[in-house]
This record gives sequence, C-alpha cells and structure tokens, in this order.
Amino acid sequence: MLKKRAERAPQGNAIVAPGRGPLTYALLLLQVEHLAHSLHEMGVGRNDRVAIVLPNGPEMAVAFLGVAACATSAPLNPAFRAAEFDFFFSDLQPKALIVQSGADSPAIAIAQKHGIPIIDALPDAGREAGMFSLKSKRRACAFQVGFAEAEDVAVILHTSGTTSRSKLVPVTQASLYLSAEKVQLALDLSCSDRYLNVTPMFYSQGIMLTISSMLVGGSVVSTPGFSATHFFRWIEELHPTWYSAAPAIHQAILTQSRRNRDIIARYPLRFIRSAAAPLPPRLKAELENVFRSPVIEGYGMTECYPISSNPLPPRKRKSGSAGTAAGTEIAVIDEAGNFLPRGEIGEIVVSGPHVMKGYLNDPSNNENTFASGWFRTGDQGHIDSDGYLFVTGRIKEIINRGGEKISPREVDEVLLEHPAVSEAVTFAVPHVTLGEDVAAAVVLRDSVSVSVGEIRAFAAMRLAQFKVPRQLLIVKQLPKSATGKVRRIGLAEKLGLPANRIAGGKRRGPVVPRNSTQKKLVKIWAEVLGLGQIGVYDNFFDLGGHSLLATQIISRVRAAFQTEVSLRTLFEKPTVAELANAILAQQAEAPDGSALTGILDEIEERSDAEAELGISE
Repeated sequence: MLKKRAERAPQGNAIVAPGRGPLTYALLLLQVEHLAHSLHEMGVGRNDRVAIVLPNGPEMAVAFLGVAACATSAPLNPAFRAAEFDFFFSDLQPKALIVQSGADSPAIAIAQKHGIPIIDALPDAGREAGMFSLKSKRRACAFQVGFAEAEDVAVILHTSGTTSRSKLVPVTQASLYLSAEKVQLALDLSCSDRYLNVTPMFYSQGIMLTISSMLVGGSVVSTPGFSATHFFRWIEELHPTWYSAAPAIHQAILTQSRRNRDIIARYPLRFIRSAAAPLPPRLKAELENVFRSPVIEGYGMTECYPISSNPLPPRKRKSGSAGTAAGTEIAVIDEAGNFLPRGEIGEIVVSGPHVMKGYLNDPSNNENTFASGWFRTGDQGHIDSDGYLFVTGRIKEIINRGGEKISPREVDEVLLEHPAVSEAVTFAVPHVTLGEDVAAAVVLRDSVSVSVGEIRAFAAMRLAQFKVPRQLLIVKQLPKSATGKVRRIGLAEKLGLPANRIAGGKRRGPVVPRNSTQKKLVKIWAEVLGLGQIGVYDNFFDLGGHSLLATQIISRVRAAFQTEVSLRTLFEKPTVAELANAILAQQAEAPDGSALTGILDEIEERSDAEAELGISE
C-alpha cells in the first residue's frame, strides 16, 4: 500500500502534525524501509512481536506503520502502570520494546525484568513529522527478514476492557488491509480528504482510520491526543475534512464551539464520524447544527472493524442506528443461539473475512466467543426491516433489577434530554433484595444549576418507575478510557457510590417516628414490605420497594389519611418523613389550617433527628 502511494503521488502529504513539516508518501516509505532495516539488525524479523510505548503523535503513527510492515506491532497505552505492562508482556512475549529516548516509563523496568531488549526512538529535531531513528545496544540477525506477507500478523491489539479484563486480538496483514478498505468505501474517502486523528494509535479506531486514509492517498493529522482547547487550532492550522470520536469527545468539542464559530465557518468539515459508543440523538442534532456537516454513526470492535456504518448523504441515515453492514454479515441470536427475525432484540453476531480468528493465548474465551462460526459481539440489539442495525447496549451492562431488565443506554438518553445535563451515564449498584438497582451520574452544562430531585423527577415523567435511577450523582466529570468511553462496570465503586443502606445487612439504626402521621406510615410500610423495623429516613426503594408494592402503599395511605397521594409523590418523596410532610402539607390546605402546627413540629423534629445523625441538607 505504501509503495503504491509513494509511486503514484510521492509529494502527497501522508502525515501532518501541529507545528511540524509534512511527511510525504515518498519520505514515509523511506522511513518505513529504514525502520525495517534497523529492526532486522537488532534481531527483529517477520512475526516477531514488538511492543511500542510512545506518546501519541506522528512518531507513534510512523513507528506503528514501520513495525507492522516488517514484524508484528503491539502498541500499548503509555499510561499503563507497571502491573498492566507486566500482564501484557507476559502474554505478548515481545522480542523488543520501543520507547521514547529518555522516557521515564514503568514499561522499561518491566521489560528488563522479562529480559526484553529496549530500543530507543530518537526524534530527528527539526525534521518532518514522524522522522526518527532507532538505537539499541543489541545486535543480532533476524530469523526472517524482509517485508511481511498477507497471513503474517501485522498487529496485536488489546480490547478496551469496558466489561472485563483486556484480551489480545491478533490481526493479519490481509485483515488489516481489508478492514481499511471497508472503512474507506463506507466513508467514500478520497485523496483530497484529511483525517484529524484525536484517537490513540494503540486502539483499533486510530489505526484503522489512519490506514483507510492512506489507502487512497489522503493525509492524516497526527495529534498528541485529544484536547478540547487545541481542537479548533488544529482545524485552523491543518484544515482537516473530517474527524472521528466517541460521544464524550464530541460533547467536549461542543463546549468550545461557541467561541470558535468563525473557524467552523471558514474551514467546514465534509462530515463527522461517531463511534466507540452510542451517540445520543440530542448530541447528534447539536453537532450537525453547529458544524453544518452530516454526522455518520458507525459500529465496530477491535475483533472486527468495521461492522456497520450509516451512509453519507444523500443516502438514508437513521438516528440512533449504527447503519447497515459494512462488509460483514450481521445477525441477531437468542440465548440458545437461534437466529431471530428482524425487529427482535438479541445478541448481535457477525461473520466475515476480516473477523478475528481467536484471541491470543485464551482458549477458554475463544470457545465461548464463537457460535457456529459467528463472532458473538456481546452487544444487544436488533435489525430493522431496512437492514439498519440498532445497538441497545452491552449484555453485561444490562441492569437486572429484581427481574426487570433495564438498558442503561435508554436511561442515558432520557437524562440527556434534560436541558441542564451535558453528559450522563447509567450503571448498576448492588442491592440487598433486588440484586441490582439503577444509579446514574451526570455532568451539568456550564453555569447551570439544578437539583438531583429535579433531574430524577424529569426522568420519572419519561421512564417506567423501575427504570428511574434511585441514586443519582452530579459530578464535574465522568471517568473515561483513552478513547473517550465511559466504563459502566465498576463505576459505582469508582465514584465512591455505596450500595443501598442495608447492603450486607448493615445500616444505621432506624430513627423512630416523632408524630402520629409518621407512626401510621411506618406501620403501613412494615406490613407491605414485611420488615420489622423501619426508620423515618429509610428509602422505600432501598428497602426493596418496587412498583407493585408502591401501589399497595398508595392505596393504604389514601384509606388511612383520606388524602389523595400519587405514585409520583412516593417516588419523589421516598422516605417516611418526606411522605409524611407531603400528607401534612395537603391537609394544611383545609379551611381551618389545623395541620400547619403539625408541619412546623415535623420540621423541628426532623432537624433534631438529623442533628443526631450528623445529616445536613
């Protein structure tokens, strides 16, 4: 591929970078040949694995291409800790490690522990982007020299590990080329396109889209990694025609768009691509409104890239859909492995020549990953009558709340409809009686103030009661992976969100009722929930309450107090104390106003009780 491009357009720009001179296809080919020769002199040949731990940028991009052309490239995240490098080096058993000269990386000590030779990458200061040389104390003769062939392994990638420990995916030269070809066709890329890469080159998206651009002689803007503050400077300086990112990165770009509208107008993008996670409809609409460019949603995995893509205009795009098959066969199966008709939800499976054949050194996973030759994605979704794929979520992320199955993505989209919410992620928290319950974390838009109760009430108007988050946090930012993905699994612990108050049978001693209204409610709750002791600040849903039991509570409350109380009231005021206040407030509307004193007593008693518990609101 590189030779063909260098022959056809030697002076065409292959890689450009902020503040650097462009690297032409002719120079890129020379650099790749130079790197291959250097690696052979250091004992590295075809199918030998080379770990690459370099910061994002043109040197990383060229190092990947150089190694992949003559050996097996294994790019790793420079942010890994020693234990993670230890795991990958044990499984990879690389022939060498490439690091930036003078770098202080834990990978170096771990490589020395495993007896892995270290190769320093020395950038050529003042030269074109991506020009550097290799230096190593080791000199040896490679077993197989020359450039790689079709069935050699070009790259070993690690999965993002959003639901479990990362797995290693070997990709052959032929599969890598075929994947790039499928992306290029889906996006109609040409030599006039310039891809702004804000995705790390140690993940499949950054690699595949870079090679897809080079396949047709386009150029790649190689950045140090995503930066919302620098994004528009790169557009102004380097004039890309498109970029691709996860929804979280799109959201960060939008926060800077208002002050950069002149740049957007002067350097329009041909299209924007979204991948790595489902794109909320509201976010898609905002992107298209700001950039005046179509947003193309796609779907792919490290094990099979791409799987599907929405087409470019004027062909039909469907909001919320991952598009139609992009060189793969796509189907949906049930738990027994039976193929489902269009429209029915099940597990998405794919088949095709560029689907991986199996994980590296992982026979148990390989056995469970394929069903009758089809790769099981672990994603849930359906295919509509037009052949468009809709991904509804990761099967492992589905929340099972007492038998009720909840897709976190559905809750995310409702929370994102709130005008004050910028980002949202829904996830499971342990529950002592239900097994799992629904929780969510949201990031608010700048200079906006809203309470947790208001957001939950907003969601309650749009979701079934069992889907509404019982616990909701307002946070400044969500923890994300290097590609902008939010990892739902383990998020409750990461955010410091405890399980419900009675998890593990432990909870603070119940606060006893202080007035007749609270006493009656405590008795009703105890009978309906089947519990011996209930405190006035215990949450109905934390105690195992659900929609059917809530109906019983409301029925008994109406009979006991001759007051109209709705299910929504119980949801918004889920403790005995809060519900008692609501009842007293309604009774206070009577002409004699006799309940007003009771309300004041209630507030005073609640303040005393909270002082005893150290609670503040």
